[in-house]
Amino acid sequence: MLLTHPMLMDLVRSGIIQNVEDVHVNAASIDIRLGDSLLVEVGRPGIVDLAEREIPEMRPLDLDAMGAWRLRPGQFCLVNSHEVFNLPNDIAAEFKLRSSVARAGIDHALAGWADPGWHDATLTMELRNVTQNHTLLLRPGMRIGQMVFWRGEPVSVRASYATRGRYNHQRSATESRGV
Repeated sequence: MLLTHPMLMDLVRSGIIQNVEDVHVNAASIDIRLGDSLLVEVGRPGIVDLAEREIPEMRPLDLDAMGAWRLRPGQFCLVNSHEVFNLPNDIAAEFKLRSSVARAGIDHALAGWADPGWHDATLTMELRNVTQNHTLLLRPGMRIGQMVFWRGEPVSVRASYATRGRYNHQRSATESRGV
């Protein structure tokens, strides 16, 4: 079942989703804002063997004098959300990029699924500037997308992301922990 405004407000008020202002709760989603941690791919060419649990080299990107991160054409980054999630064993969530952000040239890597039991964590989003000629500025607190929430039958503790997941308790942009 898709969760709508009254149910989403309950999630916020109960602390299941933290750092959310009421104005960011929509009819069937919650606005997601950029957090304060961004990692960018290091520009050295190389081969990454995912089967060997290798990952591309990433480094933190500092804010510029205008308080923004500069994402150059074609550049890939990982950035955390401002919001913190504590999903119970009967709620899953899915990240969707805002259409206005996509129309400006940001693409999301479609890895925005959150299983029941994911907790004490910010969302790490995989973003890429798909423009050919424009550097795009990203700022902490900027609305980047929304989370849609689904309620189903509770999963067992054994199947819960709380038990099986590798990205609980992350509070900053987090690199891949391997395939």
